[in-house]
Order: sequence, then C-alpha cells, then structure tokens
Amino acid sequence: MTRFRPCIDLHSGSVKQIVGGTLTTEDADLKTNYVSELPAGYYAKLYKDNELKGAHVIMLGRGNEDAAKEALAAWPNGLQVGGGITDWNAKQWIDWGAEKVIITSFLFPQGRFSLERLKAVLEALGDDKDKLVIDLSCRRKGDTWFVAMNKWQTLTDMELTRESIALLEPHCSEFLIHAADNEGLQQGIDHDLVAKLSEWCSIPVTYAGGGRNLQDLDLVKYLSKGKIDLTIGSALDVFGGSGVKFEDCVKWNEQNA
Repeated sequence: MTRFRPCIDLHSGSVKQIVGGTLTTEDADLKTNYVSELPAGYYAKLYKDNELKGAHVIMLGRGNEDAAKEALAAWPNGLQVGGGITDWNAKQWIDWGAEKVIITSFLFPQGRFSLERLKAVLEALGDDKDKLVIDLSCRRKGDTWFVAMNKWQTLTDMELTRESIALLEPHCSEFLIHAADNEGLQQGIDHDLVAKLSEWCSIPVTYAGGGRNLQDLDLVKYLSKGKIDLTIGSALDVFGGSGVKFEDCVKWNEQNA
C-alpha cells in the first residue's frame, strides 16, 4: 500500500531542500528552497516518533558525514543512508546504525553499469540484499528515462525499462527513484514514470520528485495501484513549504494503512 516516506537531504552539513537539477559542482548554480536551522537529528527523531519507516538520508556531496551520523544516532536502524556509498564503506554505515545503504554512482564507473561493482557491495554486506537499496534516480530523454549519477548531472547508459529493473531486482531489497527533472519544483509528479514503475517493479519502490500535496499521495496510490511510496520534501511545512502539513501526511498514512 502506498505510504508517505520522509527524507533528510544533507548539503554542506545542513538539512536542505534543493532544486535537483541545479545540483552541480558550481555553488553559483545551486537553487535552494530551504535551509533548516534544525539539525539532522531533530528530523530523525520526528520521523521516529511518528513511526515513519523507510526514510532516506542523502548526503549531497562532501561534509555531510557527521550530520548523517547524528541522524542515525537519533534513530538507530530506522533510516536508509545514501550518497558516496561504495563497497568499502557500505558495511561501516550499517555498523553506524543505518537500516540500509543506498547506492547509485558507484555502480556506474564512467557512466556504464557494472554488475561486478554491485556484487562487490553485496559481498561487503555479507550478501544480505535486505541491507541494500539501489537508487535509480533518473532524467527524461524524450519518452524514456535514463539513470542519472554525480548529483543527477550525468546520464548513464542504463535506460529504465522492464528489463533493466529485472536485472537489478535480485540484488537489492528496494528502489529509490528521484525524478531529477521534477525534484524540488513542487509542480507535480511524473505521472508516466510512476505508472511504469508500478508495472515493472515487484519489490518496494519510493518515488521522489514534484510531490506537493496530499492529492499527490492519492494520485500515486491510484497510478501505481498502491505499489509505489511517495516522498514529499520541499512542499512540507517542516521544510518551509506551504503545500502540505507534516502531520497531515502522518494522518494520511494512518488512514491508508
């Protein structure tokens, strides 16, 4: 059944909400919707207190490890952590309290998918795929979607299709998929992508990008037949948004359990 899932996006050590397509190597390009004065641990405790399982903590670039660890300390084994995860540090993040680790860019050296690297991460996790989430955040290219890496700036060679999903599913417990062209814009979700993901995926999927109100939760539930979860970020009042109240998302989960 579709659920609201929250997030903690970290940039330069702070909790922020960012327009995804502007996250380049140049600070001047960055468009930020919100910078929180509250630490990552505050949000982790908020999610814990409201039993919002499956929240993801994403480290957008360097300088975010301490903030991520603070979140994990506030809710041990309750959060998923991504951003710079590789075969050599995946187990370390589990030991630091992550429920699961999330990988993207490491799987695509020079933008080309590497099954060997995926297997290396799994091996580092003791071949426990329940500890692994694959982030297939993507950008549109015509009527198709390609996985994007390096802060969503570089398109890889992997097109999102039924076949590519089937290749990856045996190696992970769920997918996290940001629609990078919609991320942070609060202009609505990518309807086509949500519908396709519900057709192609047989494991849990969290979609993020463009969520703006409770109606979008209803829409994702309808389009995906209850198979896809939705992350709402910039539109939430706890992130300075005006589209939807955090407490109303919690109530929505309770009413749709």
